Amino acid sequence: MTQPILTYHPNPSHPDRQLPPLACDSHVHVFGPADRFAYASSRNFTPVDAPKARLFDLHRHLGIGRCVIVQSAVHGMDNRVVEDAIAAGQGRYLGVALVPIDVADGELQRLASVGFRAVRFNFMPHLGGAVDTQALLALTQRLAPLQMHLQVHFPSAMVHNLAPVLVQSAVPVVIDHMGRVDAQLGPQHADFVALCELLGQPGMHVKVSGIDRIDPSPPYTAGLLLARHLVERFPTQCVWGTDWPHPNHTHVPDDGALVNAIWQMAPDEDVRQQVLVNNPQVLYRFANH
Repeated sequence: MTQPILTYHPNPSHPDRQLPPLACDSHVHVFGPADRFAYASSRNFTPVDAPKARLFDLHRHLGIGRCVIVQSAVHGMDNRVVEDAIAAGQGRYLGVALVPIDVADGELQRLASVGFRAVRFNFMPHLGGAVDTQALLALTQRLAPLQMHLQVHFPSAMVHNLAPVLVQSAVPVVIDHMGRVDAQLGPQHADFVALCELLGQPGMHVKVSGIDRIDPSPPYTAGLLLARHLVERFPTQCVWGTDWPHPNHTHVPDDGALVNAIWQMAPDEDVRQQVLVNNPQVLYRFANH
């Protein structure tokens, strides 16, 4: 039997500076415990458990007050593991679900009622890849009355074909991990330019998470350059996240270092407040606590 993979840093450093109150980690996952929440047979790897208790401990360590938990392909479309964490999070933790494209209206209504604010679709080859874009647009019509939005995860080259589809969404769209661009190619590369053009359209948002994914070498200088570009150009459309516990990665990043990097991507205090607190409040509709 394959040994489970430890995907997260067991002892992350403590951030050098304090985050603003109610700072939001807008992209994390939870794994297991597997004896309670089974891992999906369709998963592409088996992780060491990364349950809600460890996530909550991490956020206390980092000084993070709010969070959005994104259902992982490790658990497939059984969203109970995220629902359980939301229930334990006392209003400070909300969720993004994985659902089939033909999910029933009743299930969408149920997910919305227990704290899910969006549904996510993966266009990444290692996570399944193919999504019927016309069916996806039809689904956004059903998300609209529930005030749920669409979150998409795609390889950078796909932005050119997906952009004309996404601008037709009936709900806001959140693009994961800066569109998975290759930071080493710089801000003038066609994929990043197309991402910025897409963000110029109404209803588009981007997660300035994954500096460590688009640039695999700490201190992630190239990734930070692109993140700062996005934050400066689209300050009301960016949210930030650690992506803990870092599945399908090239290395195990230090979450304390990822928090420290925020001051480089958003050196202005008002902009940090916008990205870490104000934007998530508007996008995810947290309760006032």
